[in-house]
Amino acid sequence: MVEMVNVRYNGTGQSKATNALGQRPMQARAYAARSGQFILLKAPPAAGKSRALMFVALDKLNHQGLAKTIVCVPETSIGGSFRSTDLKSYGFDADWQVEDRWNLCLSGTEDGSTAQKVKAFSDFMQSDARVLVCTHATFRFGFEAVERAHGIEAFDNVFLAIDEFHHVSAADNNRLGEILRQIVARGQCHVMAMTGSYFRGDAVPVLRPEDEARFKTITYSYYEQLEGYEYLKALGVNYSFYRGQYINGLPDVLDTMLKTIIHIPHRGSAEAFGEKNDEVGRILDLIGEHIGVEDVTGFDLMRTTDGRVLKVADLVHDGPEREGVKAALSREIKGPNGKRDDEADRAKVDIIIALGMAKEGFDWVWCEHALTIGYRASLTEIVQIIGRATRDAPGKPKAIFTNLVAEPGVETAAVKDAVNDMLKAISGSLLMEQVLAPNFKFYRREDGDIREPITDDGQGTITIGIKGLMEPPTDRARDICENDMADLMATACQAVDARIVSPDTAPEVATQMLLTDIIEHRYENLNDDETEAIRQNLAARMNLLTLARQESERGFQEAGAPFIGADQEGGEAPRTNGDAGQADGNDADDDMRAAPNTLLAMVRRFINVRELDIDLIDSVNAFQECFEVASRSFDAPLLSQVQSAMVAMRVQMTEEEARTLWPRIKRFRAQEGREPNVHAEDALEKRMAEALAWLKNRKAQMMRETAS
Repeated sequence: MVEMVNVRYNGTGQSKATNALGQRPMQARAYAARSGQFILLKAPPAAGKSRALMFVALDKLNHQGLAKTIVCVPETSIGGSFRSTDLKSYGFDADWQVEDRWNLCLSGTEDGSTAQKVKAFSDFMQSDARVLVCTHATFRFGFEAVERAHGIEAFDNVFLAIDEFHHVSAADNNRLGEILRQIVARGQCHVMAMTGSYFRGDAVPVLRPEDEARFKTITYSYYEQLEGYEYLKALGVNYSFYRGQYINGLPDVLDTMLKTIIHIPHRGSAEAFGEKNDEVGRILDLIGEHIGVEDVTGFDLMRTTDGRVLKVADLVHDGPEREGVKAALSREIKGPNGKRDDEADRAKVDIIIALGMAKEGFDWVWCEHALTIGYRASLTEIVQIIGRATRDAPGKPKAIFTNLVAEPGVETAAVKDAVNDMLKAISGSLLMEQVLAPNFKFYRREDGDIREPITDDGQGTITIGIKGLMEPPTDRARDICENDMADLMATACQAVDARIVSPDTAPEVATQMLLTDIIEHRYENLNDDETEAIRQNLAARMNLLTLARQESERGFQEAGAPFIGADQEGGEAPRTNGDAGQADGNDADDDMRAAPNTLLAMVRRFINVRELDIDLIDSVNAFQECFEVASRSFDAPLLSQVQSAMVAMRVQMTEEEARTLWPRIKRFRAQEGREPNVHAEDALEKRMAEALAWLKNRKAQMMRETAS
């Protein structure tokens, strides 16, 4: 099993420490923005977004004069996070209170007909009640009913909170997005949008640029959260392959000693090999012998070959007993003191098997292993599933995400699909490598600059100087660079195709063409300077770790100087698993195998020995490098076959690619004293020759058109 990403954290405990109001650092950051009319909170799963909303909503109701709060969640199981909560005893001035009749997500209240749900929503709007919790669907239908009866002004002076905000879309066919645009345009309602993965699984933005510009953004990174945990100190992201049916590969990745959530494939996907309950039965057979069902919870009791009895929660079977299983999972076992009994609560269940459930907002703090079967086209889904395992809990030093995927066979007719699936998996790991690292900020470094080339603010942000960097010329561009980079990286990962990772594609094609296209499509109102400044920032963010990895593979470490940051007097940066090969002098093979697991320590060492410039950054194709690292890591003909298939998918030359290659062609002619040869063995030289021929032909064609 290959760990493409393996990151270790310091475990400072700061992300769970509370202030005088009982707020964690992320919650305090959100509360500080409570005066904003439109708030967008980006924070990873388990960061405490639901309680952050409670603090802000109570201030809106009690001190800002708003009349009502409506909390919208994607599914009923998430609604439990917003039930009545004691906040006074932790230092806040009010408790969060939701009457049961207005929490439409409590068990039994969301099972009625659409008409019943809409009536309850309408009754709430006409009542003196202050807080309602419902699903996105109930809000959509309820909004339409209330608007028909009383007009959109009925929602004036209301605080609307939308959880898992990435379900909203700027597309015209997204009803929730349409309603939100109406509310924002009217300007009489307050909105707080919350998400752990703001980017969507498709290319459609969540908000239109003109609407998004009205939101005040609060960002709390994965790195800040995990660095500040008390117990969880390491996270691994793995990919494993199977042949035939996925059940054949499951024994290699399923460790029954770990608390595990297994997500079986989507129905209708290529990985699903039978009826869903039959697949669950096969998984149970792998776990052990079925010896009964626990009366109170409905969990299956399985005896393993070594005599242990495991409790397995089946969320796939959709019979009436599933409600009891869901209720048992949501109940926290508490001791006589009213607090969670860690030992008893941990022992409550061992393995959860799910299909469409147990993803967003599912709270099982003891999960150590999120095992997902089948390709996931949406990076949003990957990040959400990883979030199931990244909750801090006693006795849980490491969490793992494993994606068990079918081995693509180049001999089949579906080569292109297999290639695209592989790229999604690799791009997903590339994204996670970036998301799990500190937040990088960049500044333009001039000759003679006395500032340190790299500084650490101790709050999860690393600032790095880059020569030749174009700094954002406007506040809007600066805001995008500070808040939207994870979203843009996700979009870039999803835009990867065979051309981008082909060895005969110049790095500039990826860093200039692809990234510029993405930025221009997402932000239609930017000028050229704004676009280029954002592109350079995005390229630096995506390629920095790749540059460091390349240097690590070469064994490049002049004196191995330790990083000295703004808040450190010395000492080596926290190690990841991949650092050991450098310090211990292992051979090059070991260094290359360690490469995918090295992150911040490599960057810090690299910056100490070479100052970055923007030309160096643009000379790297992070996607191609990630693919080649994966090829070495999997250590099999598998990815070399896939790469061969991609090379065979020859793409036609476009004007944009030819013009992007033109500066490289000019440098080649100046250095070599000749033009690139179309018959050269070097793939890049051959591609430059093709681009030069295309440009010459295009120039001749334009001259003929002008003459005529």
